[in-house]
Amino acid sequence: QVQLVESGGGSVQAGGSLRLSCAASGRTFRFYVMGWFRQAPAKEREFLARINTSGSSTEYADAVKGRFTISRDNTKNTVYLQMNSLKPEDTAVYYCAADRGGGAAYDVWGQGTQVTVSS
Repeated sequence: QVQLVESGGGSVQAGGSLRLSCAASGRTFRFYVMGWFRQAPAKEREFLARINTSGSSTEYADAVKGRFTISRDNTKNTVYLQMNSLKPEDTAVYYCAADRGGGAAYDVWGQGTQVTVSS
């Protein structure tokens, strides 16, 4: 089973940028649709972005469309989330996840990385 580890979180001011990385173990990463999610305190986990196996197709939630960009490098077994124009409401724990079946049923998750955006 693939294992995922997020990194790149931290504290930034509103309007700033941050790039998250998600490193995958194993040799089957290229077969998985990958997604980014976040969860703020006392809130449900929220879908942010999805990328297909080759990286040719992406999908974004309205809340981050135009500000966040998901990408992947299958040669490095890594998926990225570039976050620009950050807002305080973006503060959350960010998770990457793998959809091994390709049906938007994410079944492998990373441990999460904290992102804090101050005014």
